[in-house]
Amino acid sequence: MNDLERVKKEDPFLVKYQPSELRIASEFLTTWLPFLSRDLCRRCTQILSRQIRSLDPDAELANNDLNAIHSTPNNTESEDLNENCRDNCAVNSIGSSKDEDTNSLGSWKDEGNGFSEPIGEASTSSGVACASPLFQTPVPRQSWADMAQEDELEEVEEEEEEEEEEQLVSESSKRIVSLTASTGELRISKVVEKPKLSRDQRESIRFMNVKRKKDFICLERVNGKFVNILEGLELHEGIFSAAEQKRIVDHVYMLQEMGRKGELKERTYTAPHKWMRGKGRITIQFGCCYNYAMDKNGNPPGILQNEVVDPIPDLFKVIIRRLVRWHVLPPTCVPDSCIVNIYEEGDCIPPHIDNHDFVRPFCTVSFLSECNVVFGSNLKVVDAGEFSGPIAIPLPVGSVLVLNGNGADVAKHCVPAVPTKRISITFRRMDELKRPIGYAPESDLQGIEPLSYDAERPKGFNSPKSERPVRQPFRREDKREAKGLTENNEPSEWRSSTRPRRGPSYRRRFTVNQSR
Repeated sequence: MNDLERVKKEDPFLVKYQPSELRIASEFLTTWLPFLSRDLCRRCTQILSRQIRSLDPDAELANNDLNAIHSTPNNTESEDLNENCRDNCAVNSIGSSKDEDTNSLGSWKDEGNGFSEPIGEASTSSGVACASPLFQTPVPRQSWADMAQEDELEEVEEEEEEEEEEQLVSESSKRIVSLTASTGELRISKVVEKPKLSRDQRESIRFMNVKRKKDFICLERVNGKFVNILEGLELHEGIFSAAEQKRIVDHVYMLQEMGRKGELKERTYTAPHKWMRGKGRITIQFGCCYNYAMDKNGNPPGILQNEVVDPIPDLFKVIIRRLVRWHVLPPTCVPDSCIVNIYEEGDCIPPHIDNHDFVRPFCTVSFLSECNVVFGSNLKVVDAGEFSGPIAIPLPVGSVLVLNGNGADVAKHCVPAVPTKRISITFRRMDELKRPIGYAPESDLQGIEPLSYDAERPKGFNSPKSERPVRQPFRREDKREAKGLTENNEPSEWRSSTRPRRGPSYRRRFTVNQSR
């Protein structure tokens, strides 16, 4: 840096700039040297090149660039340039008044906010518009860190933090180098960074934008009475981003490969022989071993307390924490087991009601492709993998279907043969009396607290819960009965009714199955 100090002493203009800023200026001017020296003579080009190099003695101009500059004109043109050196230098120098208007680098101008900004116009000495390559717009990235959980996988969190630190360093080191048109002064300005949201803020925004549907209705006659067989059913969309879904699916494929290689416990991974359409679904169980039907040992359907399977993977625990924190499942029913279903084209699940060895509610998350789930108190098998029922509900990719109440215990449900590959993960909590022998609760699934709807929420911001608007009492004084007044004209306690409105319009909206 001795040469740089000498240059600073010779030119006081450079004293006010830091070495890092001079190095940036040197790199910038080196890139533009072919343009700046286009109409200069050989001697002036060498002087300009030497001045640029003096800004950063550690950097050297590429010989190929210099040779290209010097070899551009032919011999005759070189002689003419040497003879007219003074005229050319006077006309085309950076400091001339003409160059300030026409031959500056893209005609830079100073803005009122103190930062420099280029005008998108072409230089008169070139037929191509000069656009500054220094402006870079950071591309937003979707990643597993969007889950924004404090208890995420440690390795994932460390990986994302390293990437964020690298991005911050890259952003903070960006500069804008420009020439002031009026004075010809070199100007180096720092890029102003946009404010970034914290992980809690990102999580809160995503949580408040979850779509929740809780008003499913399908009336069927059950035990002589009309019942909404879908009461308690919920569908949540927007719980997992596209990047999160991809990570989950990739993890399922890894578990499937481990099962094929025999790296999982015997009862964890099951791949039955596909002897007919709809009978080839692969299952991977964690937390407990569930027996779908009477086995060869005489064990009835339900949890096999003497069988051992692998524990819930860490990534699936992250999903469980998300489901509880985001009000998909209540904190009183944190899942402690799960089953992964891998469907190939044509695979299905026949009509059934989930075994009561598992408490309610429970939920299923869908991946890869959309499919229908059919509900009904009396589902019929039409053909292999084909079923009929009063209502079919589509399950979008990434959605979470919660089954509770009549939707879990009165209505049967089934998945007809899927048209393309699909993955689902069902999370359930075991009845404490049915848990496997030697079962120990997962410590990192205890004490999960749901997010608050009111925390840091702007005034008047609606809750994502699909609640019906509160009905207000009538204000007309001659409608005492409608107002809910008591015999003493005292207002009674107002209770919002959740029963649907009766009448012809209501009957037209729904198909009533009177088969039972």
